[in-house]
Amino acid sequence: MRRWTQGAALVRSRCSPTCRHYSVQPQKQATSPSHASPTPPTPRPPPTQAFPTRRDPSALVSHELDALRQSLLGLLGTAHPGLDEIAKYYFLHPSKQMRPLLVLLFARATNGLGSGWRERRWAAECDGAGGRAEELDRPLTRSDVLNDCNPSMPDTTASFSSVFSLIPPAPLPPRPSLPAAFLPLSSAGPELAPGGPGSLLPTQRRLAQIVEMIHVASLLHDDVIDASALRRGVPSAPAAFGNKLAVLGGDFLLGRASAALSRLGDMEVVELIASVIANLVEGEILQMKDVHRAEVPKTGGDAWNIYLKKTYLKTASLMAKGCRASVILGGCAQGEVWKELAYAFGRNFGLAFQLVDDVLDYDAGEATLGKPGGADLKLGLATGPALFAWEEHPEMGPLIVRKFEQEGDVELARDLVRRSSGVERTRDLARAHADKARELLQGLPESEARASLELLTDRVVTRTW
Repeated sequence: MRRWTQGAALVRSRCSPTCRHYSVQPQKQATSPSHASPTPPTPRPPPTQAFPTRRDPSALVSHELDALRQSLLGLLGTAHPGLDEIAKYYFLHPSKQMRPLLVLLFARATNGLGSGWRERRWAAECDGAGGRAEELDRPLTRSDVLNDCNPSMPDTTASFSSVFSLIPPAPLPPRPSLPAAFLPLSSAGPELAPGGPGSLLPTQRRLAQIVEMIHVASLLHDDVIDASALRRGVPSAPAAFGNKLAVLGGDFLLGRASAALSRLGDMEVVELIASVIANLVEGEILQMKDVHRAEVPKTGGDAWNIYLKKTYLKTASLMAKGCRASVILGGCAQGEVWKELAYAFGRNFGLAFQLVDDVLDYDAGEATLGKPGGADLKLGLATGPALFAWEEHPEMGPLIVRKFEQEGDVELARDLVRRSSGVERTRDLARAHADKARELLQGLPESEARASLELLTDRVVTRTW
């Protein structure tokens, strides 16, 4: 309670004079019983008054998203033609870019609120402070260390014709110190209304690229594990290049993302995003593990807990921690509410996003998300609609236990889901998480970026893509 009241006070003290103010109430955590499926609220609260200029979310940062894609291809360069092609393969096809979109919008909605904003903005403008775009765009490989196959590498480090000699380092210029004029916001007051033009920092733009690189690396690995033939309507990377190159391409992307991440210069952000890579692996292992034992639980409560945890690890973790990292790079210090709000929003948004994905997989006979309907069942996965159907049709339990492996299991399971309320109940659960995410946004000052986040949250449940 204390944290949220502090956050409300910060909103009142740091908003521009034209902002409307909201009192932030403590949120009750949604919990599910240990042996029962989550029960979402039936009525949906009416939407709150939106910011007058509700622009399309991607339109607000469209220039940044376009520039992000172009400069990102430069980050992935390698002298190996095959590896270069596989690393860029998914980036060259249209995508939703949902994760970088969240990072950029949350940056716009919160920049200027944190006590360290002035220092971050100074670092983005001062040569040598580490935050300028030119400094972040330097090649990710050091010219004096042989750690990459790069055509621009100096002969002194690229050659293996002789033993390697000591190369004296060039002295580094002294790092500039923060001028006394750049006081913390708590002393000097806000310099920028959140969501204002020009409020994005180069480090936040680079973070958006990093989270997309990690996401695409996970797609490359997932398509190998799931033996996917299609991705976004085109041949998947394993189908186009083979499993080995797809795995190596994903590993290469993670290596490039790690190098770019370290250059952001914030230890908390490095720890956050590095932990996402571990989360992705943990989620995949949890999905592969034989979690449904020979004895079928009464209502599949244990299966629900595992399913939602896996959903967080594989999908919501990158969104939640990406939003939080974006706010930290904008100067949010320890003890300030903004990064907690960003994480809570991203966690709820990510869960809603994946729950809707699982609903779309059951859309009658249509190809959804570049894969045929019922693809999750064919992979042996019991997602939300199947788990809800289990409660209404006990015969679903044995199918889930044996992972739909026997002939006719997939067709029977699909029929049981369609005869149940599983799809609608899963969408209701997604709506509950989306409503909570939208409610959390009311803790931010009113801005065009916040309005775009609200619109994006509304669309996550109603989308058909």
